Amino acid sequence: MPETSVIFGTNEKWRINRNILVLGFAFMVQFTAFHGTANLQSSVNSDAGAGAFTLAAIYFSLILSNILLPTVIIKWLGCKWAVAVSFIAYMPFIAAQLYPRLYTLVPAGMMVGFGGGPLWCAKCTYLSVVAEPYAKLSGISAEVLVVRFFGLFYMFYQMAQVWGNLISSAVLSSSLGEEPRLLNETTPISAALYTNVTSASLVDVGATCGVNFCSATASHENVNLEPPSPFKIQVIAGVYLACMAFAIFLVAVGVDSLTRYTKGRKTTCTGKTGIALLAVTLKQLRHRYQLLLLPVIAYIGAEQAFMAADFTQAFIGCSYGISNIGYVMICFGVFNALAAPIAGALVKLTGRFPVMVTALLLNLCLITSLLAWTPRAGQGAPLFALAAVWGTADAVWLVQVNALSGILFPGSEEAAYANFRLWESTGSVLAYASAPYLCVRTRLYILLGFLLIGFSGYSTIEFMEYRVKKAHNQERNFELVHKKPEQEPLQS
Repeated sequence: MPETSVIFGTNEKWRINRNILVLGFAFMVQFTAFHGTANLQSSVNSDAGAGAFTLAAIYFSLILSNILLPTVIIKWLGCKWAVAVSFIAYMPFIAAQLYPRLYTLVPAGMMVGFGGGPLWCAKCTYLSVVAEPYAKLSGISAEVLVVRFFGLFYMFYQMAQVWGNLISSAVLSSSLGEEPRLLNETTPISAALYTNVTSASLVDVGATCGVNFCSATASHENVNLEPPSPFKIQVIAGVYLACMAFAIFLVAVGVDSLTRYTKGRKTTCTGKTGIALLAVTLKQLRHRYQLLLLPVIAYIGAEQAFMAADFTQAFIGCSYGISNIGYVMICFGVFNALAAPIAGALVKLTGRFPVMVTALLLNLCLITSLLAWTPRAGQGAPLFALAAVWGTADAVWLVQVNALSGILFPGSEEAAYANFRLWESTGSVLAYASAPYLCVRTRLYILLGFLLIGFSGYSTIEFMEYRVKKAHNQERNFELVHKKPEQEPLQS
């Protein structure tokens, strides 16, 4: 059946750019709310490990969602409305913060995961499809445009970490809902609590914070870990719900339906769903390269979970205060956003392996520092430095291993990326679910083991690829030498 030709006006390139900008801005607003809330879960909702279990529920349901839902939802609603409806699925997670109990948080977290699969698939499909008509209008190849569109989108998305944490920390560090005090009513004890440095329980935080932190132990005698007032949580939740409502409005009103650009084109983000996709994903595990990649993929999920759950609670919240978690995580987000393109440029100059070795060394120094460092009350500079290093290393792992999953399996990208999502989420689920039961020191040793095993698997792949390329070059050189004498008689 011949493809139906579509004639666009002279302003169509501007319209496509507008769609991408509005979509990226909507994701930034949406995930401003989500990231800001997620980073506080383990510290604010620490009773019975509710926050950690909620984050585990998000990633567990995301595994199921990625396998079962994207094709069905997108075929039913289309990409534009799949994004809008998926945004709605995130809202109960914010609303549950108004009444944070295990039986309200975990189901709300499950809804986030179920919305996440169709959301990210619809976003990828939209950006890929609109690149095709833009390519016809501009003369630039669709492959180049897809990279450009994704880069523009992620420029907006990475900023969500900054705005979300800025909002939460601004509210938590404010005096909203607090009773005003007169200067002559301030007692020495209360003054010590306000200065956050002279109270004995705060000065000696090293005994219970950092690597010595254990969630399962009795309540810590540390005012830094006291949950903020319910009023402040209500204000934060209200702002975040307004952000999500605005993001839904932006997509509904400001983004064109993809049917405008899909005449005669199939627009699902993947050809398989449910059992078929699961079968292809598991079949991919027969490939030795895929098996060697699994530990480093699981490490990526585990280290991100450690950052979101353990680092925020045991290091930042415990020694520096819950109200400062957002400020430190802003530093993480900025370095994470900057490191991704810089690492990509370095790979072109040095190759992938030296960049990955750099990430390994950064993580080894980071984990060693966390194991050896004794936090002190109010000491923020080391936390910002640790967050910066963590953001840099995380960007390298995430971008390069993701790209490697596509490079190593040409023709099987669908199964490769499905495995990446599956095992990254599995690493996160295991890390979040075990957080309430294991002390931070033990979890760091486990993380170190995952790092070394994961890098060993990755290094094995690089070595095997090097041997294949070397053998291929020797064969080509041998063929050239073998053919040369045959040409000599023609020269005499």
